[in-house]
Amino acid sequence: MFDFIKKQFIDVIQWTEEENGVLAYRFPMVDKEIQNGAQLTVRDSQVALFVNEGEVADVFEPGLHTLTTKTLPILTSLNNWDKLFQSPFKSDVYFFSTRDQIDQRWGTPTPITIRDKEFGPIRLRANGTFSYKLKNPKIFFKRVSGTRERYTAAELEGQLRAAILTTMASFFGTAEVGFVDMAGNQTQFSETLKEALLAPFADLGLQLQSFYVQSISLPEELQSHLDKGASMRMVGDLKKYAQFQGADSLAAAASNPSGAAGIGAGMAAGMAMGQSLTGAFSAGGSDNAEDPLVTLEKLHGLMTKGILSQAEFDAKKAELLKKIT
Repeated sequence: MFDFIKKQFIDVIQWTEEENGVLAYRFPMVDKEIQNGAQLTVRDSQVALFVNEGEVADVFEPGLHTLTTKTLPILTSLNNWDKLFQSPFKSDVYFFSTRDQIDQRWGTPTPITIRDKEFGPIRLRANGTFSYKLKNPKIFFKRVSGTRERYTAAELEGQLRAAILTTMASFFGTAEVGFVDMAGNQTQFSETLKEALLAPFADLGLQLQSFYVQSISLPEELQSHLDKGASMRMVGDLKKYAQFQGADSLAAAASNPSGAAGIGAGMAAGMAMGQSLTGAFSAGGSDNAEDPLVTLEKLHGLMTKGILSQAEFDAKKAELLKKIT
């Protein structure tokens, strides 16, 4: 009979965190009551929360706590206990893990649309990792875990991933810095997004510890535009581009099986092309410049032969037409 009665009262309350990834754990209290003066052990990576009839009461930080009216002020007030109560009491005890939840993955299963200040709406894919920890057990209990026996990090993944993608899309809709400029520096990009995500995580009682963008995939048409822009910056201007094309033709001729004849033809073609383009691109640069319409006709011929791209021709055409009007 004595053993049976003894089992109805709890003298030691603790959680050993035997499973990884558990964020919240409810101490088993079925048909049991907590003895006055019981020992509560809260380890360094934990926080304990007492809940009375669904109402959040006392919070205990790491340490060894003896449960009395002095250590349970809110619970004592809720139950209108005398200061020296001696009887056992009923309450739910929840443990929360405050360890860093590392190597959490995020990504865009399908492209998301963001509104960029320079290019307008663009669709992109991105992925990376982040880490977080539970910071406010009261908020987490009320908004996320509730009265469940346990709540794991795996169950929270979908909610956090949705928060990340929504925040990313909203942030770029109002950002003053263009996406391409920011994405060019992934360290700065990661830090900027981390700052934007602090508030959504805090709303769930969490603290975002780290956030990394590991890869970004841009739409093919935007990537092509950026590649062309980079190529033109490397070339410098159209005159240098013509010289580059002429030099490139020498290499092509040198690899021709016809040998020396091919080299001679390539040199002639390269020189002719260089002279033609140099004269065309210097139009308007001297007093003896030829008529812009003649230059435009020559440029059109080069475009037809594939020497100039449509974009290069259009840019020079616009420049020459300004001189005519």
